[in-house]
Amino acid sequence: MIRNIILDWSGTLVDDLPAVWEATNRVLERAGRPTLTLDRFRAEFCLPFVRFYERHTPEIPLSTLEQWFHEHFGPAQDSVVALPHARAFLEFCRTHGVRTFVLSTVKREYYEQQAARTGLGPLLGPAYVEARDKREWIGRLLREQGLDPRETIFVGDMEHDVETARHGGVGSCAVLTGYNTLAQLRAARPDWIAEHLGELQALLHVGRFAWPPEPGTGQGPVVTVGGLVLNDRDEVLLVRTPKWSHRWGMPGGKVRQGESCEAALRRELLEETGLNVVEVRWVEMQECVNPPEFYRPAHFLLLTYVCRVHGPAEVRLNEEGCAWRWVPLTSALAEDLNEPTRRLIQRVLQGVLPGLGRVPAGEPSAIRD
Repeated sequence: MIRNIILDWSGTLVDDLPAVWEATNRVLERAGRPTLTLDRFRAEFCLPFVRFYERHTPEIPLSTLEQWFHEHFGPAQDSVVALPHARAFLEFCRTHGVRTFVLSTVKREYYEQQAARTGLGPLLGPAYVEARDKREWIGRLLREQGLDPRETIFVGDMEHDVETARHGGVGSCAVLTGYNTLAQLRAARPDWIAEHLGELQALLHVGRFAWPPEPGTGQGPVVTVGGLVLNDRDEVLLVRTPKWSHRWGMPGGKVRQGESCEAALRRELLEETGLNVVEVRWVEMQECVNPPEFYRPAHFLLLTYVCRVHGPAEVRLNEEGCAWRWVPLTSALAEDLNEPTRRLIQRVLQGVLPGLGRVPAGEPSAIRD
């Protein structure tokens, strides 16, 4: 039974990725190196962070690089906010008598400011921060706090966090809310991968704090809906999400008890994109059994649709999406799509819905991160 949870800070409890990415690019600029896109930064950034700088700026002393970084990150860290589900998760742990701690590389000054501003500080136990290599710190945390490794898990968003858990002999849970991609986290082989802390909370609650969760926990078959949203220019809206390996796909989600499938589609599209759709038309049902692109084993019965938005379409993503773009339907198959979306677009272009497959080609619009 889990009685103690150690949490990483950055990317697990708070979202500081944009600020860290911006500050790191300023360091690279000062070092005369090319800046990194967000995708490349996420793919290359690692802990201990000295390894990252050894690859990109080996000739510059680490002390100089750190000075440059903090000159830029200090002001930028005002943008750091608590991640969705973080507060509720910590309150859940407190209610059930589970002790929580922080083990992080974050500078103590930043941690204290962010913990106070987000209000998460009072919900946490002692924080072990400025730990450049967490593997060298976890044993100390366990000893000083009197924690039984068999009753403890470490939750983080990076391969290094999974390695740290293994080094300390505790359970490991990777979350998709931070720096590393699904492929990177899978390669680290954690006990469990959760989309976010809200899902971990549900797993602990249902499983009565057993670890690791029983095989099949939270799995299907689950009835879901998804839709291609077309605008007046016959462009299709694609959304990128961490749980689908950061591939482009259609928005959608689960059907609730007592809810019609079309109502579920309209609700999910509104929640995930901020769009109210019209002209909703059924296409097909797809059965997705353990899709490899999805972050965990799952069995979906996916009901797919095509619909439209007319006039100005202001996309507002919720926490599930990390980027969006409008792409001409006829060129959408050239994108890095997840398989259910690729199959639906192919069906539409083959003439399943007359007229929708005969639209003018064009160039994709800019990505909105």
